Amino acid sequence: MEFQKDDLVEAKRQIDSTLHKLRETIKTFESKENVERYKSQITLAKRRIKAFEIANCLIENEIASKI
Repeated sequence: MEFQKDDLVEAKRQIDSTLHKLRETIKTFESKENVERYKSQITLAKRRIKAFEIANCLIENEIASKI
């Protein structure tokens, strides 16, 4: 599938925004009194961050190839 550079740039912007929110979510959960209670949510957020970081890297590579 072929994507336009503008679409890739916007997708990266959206992913960056989501990454920021996920990192803030982790900070919030980790600052709670009973952090063990939020362990599964923290794990899920960390896994999503990793997935979005991979997607971001692939998007950056694709953008670079269009220059």
